[in-house]
Amino acid sequence: MLTPEELERYARHIVLREVGGPGQAALGRARVLVIGAGGLGAPVLLYLAAAGVGTLGVIDNDVVALSNLQRQVIHGTPDVGHGKVESAANAIHRLNPNVGIGMHAERLTAANALAVISQYDLVADGSDNFATRYLVSDACYLAKKPLVTAAVGTFDGTLTTLRAHERGKDGKPNPTYRCLFPEPPPPGTVPACSEAGILGALVGVLGSMMALEVIREIVGFGEGLVGRLLMVDARAMRFETLNYGWDETNLLSGEALTIKDLSEHK
Repeated sequence: MLTPEELERYARHIVLREVGGPGQAALGRARVLVIGAGGLGAPVLLYLAAAGVGTLGVIDNDVVALSNLQRQVIHGTPDVGHGKVESAANAIHRLNPNVGIGMHAERLTAANALAVISQYDLVADGSDNFATRYLVSDACYLAKKPLVTAAVGTFDGTLTTLRAHERGKDGKPNPTYRCLFPEPPPPGTVPACSEAGILGALVGVLGSMMALEVIREIVGFGEGLVGRLLMVDARAMRFETLNYGWDETNLLSGEALTIKDLSEHK
């Protein structure tokens, strides 16, 4: 049951027919792991904390740099030089002290991914490199956890939800990340944001949409993004959706079942 303080804090959620008291209670029970406390992870963490998600896990082994502050809005100038997990935890506590925080000041690897992910109900991946995205998506499949994942370029971004461990209404397996992107691009073909640049507000838009998708997954309203890739073009301010499905040749859940653990990520 919600306390009087919670009823006031979450009043604008509770009056929504699609959320109400039961939806808010579901948010309070949820445990969400956010991969990365950077540009995407910052708005995800802030909005999920504000929404009253019961426990937020944060995993990141980086420290706050001055160049981060153009887009990583969970951190402030006094946080420069401090660990991102510590900085993010302090910001979450200031915003909503009722939210539990799981602090993982480490890099997600093949050795720890399943142990960390298994502690949570749902994962939101805001990592900034392909190696981590493939590791997270494979680990979530093996751990049977839903995954909301986004990526950004200089002026574009994408967002989708993966429930690859489940089947759709048609009885077929839901698609994996590898059904959408079978292989990562060759090393060096996609420049890092330190080289190509990144529009700070765009990262905020995609991160906020990630938080919205996480909330929809927890509360259970609307049409989710399973099997749909949302694409954002900031130059033209255009939003498009691409439908995609299970590929029987994918290496994770396909007919060959090539990937059975995370050993290829070591």
